[in-house]
Amino acid sequence: MTAPFAHRLDLPPKLRKDTMRIIPLGGLGDVGRNMAVVDFGGRLLVIDCGVLFPEESQPGVDLILPDFDYLKDRLDDIAAIVLTHGHEDHIGAVPYLLRLKPDIPLVGSQLTLAFVEAKLKEHRITPYTLAVKEGDTESFGPFDCEFVAVNHSIPDALAVYVSTEAGSLLHTGDFKMDQLPLDGRITDLRAFARLGEKGVDLFMTDSTNAEVPGFTTSEREIGPVIDGIFARATQKIVVASFSSHVHRVQQVLDAAAKHDRRVAFVGRSMVRNMKIAQEMGYLNAPPNVLIDAKKIGDLPDDRIVLMCTGSQGEPMAALGRIANRDHQISVGEGDVVILASSLIPGNENAVFRVVNGLMALGAEVVHQGSARVHVSGHASAGELLYCYNIIRPKNVMPIHGEVRHLIANGKVAESSGVPAQNVVLAHDGSVVDLRDGVAKVVGEIPNGYVYVDGSSVGEVSETDLKDRRILSDEGFISVFAVVNSETGMLIAGPEIHARGVAEDDAVFEKVKPEIVKALEKAVAEQTSRKDTYQLQQVMRRVVGRYVSRLRRRPMIIPVVVEA
Repeated sequence: MTAPFAHRLDLPPKLRKDTMRIIPLGGLGDVGRNMAVVDFGGRLLVIDCGVLFPEESQPGVDLILPDFDYLKDRLDDIAAIVLTHGHEDHIGAVPYLLRLKPDIPLVGSQLTLAFVEAKLKEHRITPYTLAVKEGDTESFGPFDCEFVAVNHSIPDALAVYVSTEAGSLLHTGDFKMDQLPLDGRITDLRAFARLGEKGVDLFMTDSTNAEVPGFTTSEREIGPVIDGIFARATQKIVVASFSSHVHRVQQVLDAAAKHDRRVAFVGRSMVRNMKIAQEMGYLNAPPNVLIDAKKIGDLPDDRIVLMCTGSQGEPMAALGRIANRDHQISVGEGDVVILASSLIPGNENAVFRVVNGLMALGAEVVHQGSARVHVSGHASAGELLYCYNIIRPKNVMPIHGEVRHLIANGKVAESSGVPAQNVVLAHDGSVVDLRDGVAKVVGEIPNGYVYVDGSSVGEVSETDLKDRRILSDEGFISVFAVVNSETGMLIAGPEIHARGVAEDDAVFEKVKPEIVKALEKAVAEQTSRKDTYQLQQVMRRVVGRYVSRLRRRPMIIPVVVEA
């Protein structure tokens, strides 16, 4: 395997006419933010454009986007954006890319496009869309694309086969090989085999479950477990899931109908997506099961099921607010909460904080660790091996996963007979060239996280986040002084105020004489006009040395005013 993880590479050479270039802009090293760009013949094909959800170490951040800098000067070259399915980590960043150029064509299945169009409506963008289905072939500039049905935890997922004069690639998107899917739509292995016979120069395949041996459990095994929980529940039931997990919602609706319960959707994205899925026929609600959330007060608790967002511990999602008693819906003794989703790496602490909050209120919490209330939507190692043997690709590029997932996927590829030198392990920003049937990393482009913070996009930097972490962990101290504008001598202060620091402000009385002495010394040493910035740094250093004795490292904000 070629793995450019340990060192940085130079910028890539100029793209040759006989070469197809692939640049992952997200999804390689994280579970989320999935996006890849294919460059050939002066045109670009974008595959997926998703978001990554922030971790605790990124306070205040709402979403993390792929870095679009590579595209900003070539927006007119983008032939299309192909979307493999409708999960947020594959479509969530589309509005932010279309802000740069609203008329870039969007290509995807009907349900995927419906979810995207609903998001774009909130951003006041009317997109150009082309709905495709499995078996369809379309050309976008120099890219000939064929779409293949794949099974995932959302209906209508597609893989895409991209062919150019320089070679071909097969991009799976997220997929698994559930042989008994709820909607009867299996991963089309016959198409995979046919494309393998035709020739796949580069196989870009989902790595999320590559460390897991065997085959991923079928969705049908979840139904009896959910039914059993419903059968024994005596009070309210709350089910938390991704807002686009149509299959899981269908199972909840079926169980509710069987046990004479009514289901209300809670959370804006859940209400929006399930309305779309129902209108398009992907979600079949039994008669009289669905009710408006405003009417749950008209029913006894043993007739209520709430289907809500927040399965990843998001503090502002419905379940997190319920756990924090900051929602009109409450849970208590006898209620059952089901977390019907897997843990995205990095979200463990947030999720279990919500679990603990719910249990402290008296609710029983059922999650993947205690019962089979969720199965993964990603292919395990046995399924990946099956695909490698069917397709027999010349080169493999693991995508969609953390570094450990990518490496595990690469090892599976090698075990199937793919030569080690043909397994390309890349990271976000790597530049992979495919030429004469050989794929290799030829350089890299600058690539970083782009943070969405409220209404700002890309304005928050890593330095800002470091400051926020310091403020949240150590607090801050402000030091204020007034000096004579001519002489620089101290007129008033210093005044010291601390916030988020355990010690009382009175503790800092001891350091004030040291600040005065240091200021006087600094003023005496200045020969030109008094420099207030230098005096501020003097105060910062004195206070910094003092608080270090207290074994604290708060942010220190010195202010010197001339009068």
